[in-house]
Amino acid sequence: MYLNFFKRLIDFIISVVGFFLLSPVFFVLIFCLSVVNQGKPLFFQPRPGKNGKIFKVIKFKTMNDQMDCHGNLLSDAERLTPLGSFVRKTSLDEIPQLLNVIKGDMSLIGPRPLLVQYLSLYSSKQARRHDVRPGITGWAQVNGRNAISWQQKFDYDVWYVDNISFLLDLKILFLTVKKVFVREGISADGHATIEPFKGNG
Repeated sequence: MYLNFFKRLIDFIISVVGFFLLSPVFFVLIFCLSVVNQGKPLFFQPRPGKNGKIFKVIKFKTMNDQMDCHGNLLSDAERLTPLGSFVRKTSLDEIPQLLNVIKGDMSLIGPRPLLVQYLSLYSSKQARRHDVRPGITGWAQVNGRNAISWQQKFDYDVWYVDNISFLLDLKILFLTVKKVFVREGISADGHATIEPFKGNG
């Protein structure tokens, strides 16, 4: 009952209220990031959702579009702006995803939506992370976020899928608030975000 009805209802109510309360911050960041990123404060990227259905995730644009002399984008670390770094460290870049939750593409709690190109690289067990809506935060995020290995991340995601409950979601929500204040696990060692997933070898 919780998974099939109440989880979605709670997601919708909290997201609407949360976006309303955070709207002043949202519009301030829209303005500031528009200045920093040449009029592009947001970016929309295809991500797989529940059952692998593709949707466009909405996030604040924390990296510029600078390229090298060959026309290739510079590394994440080189393109991450000072303002973008602050937005990421404070997790403010997640605010626009409340709109994805309101639309029904995402949940507040669930496995993070990863890149579309990873779909063909998952094992059958790893692919089970798509049995539920992806989340703004999740069990993997409160247990290391980007600082843990891909295998650990997927193990946490699948464990969550098998153990979803209201109390577990509540626990993840409180742990997420704690992580935001402590600023743990924002990036992997040697990377501005996380090393790309290359499959299971």
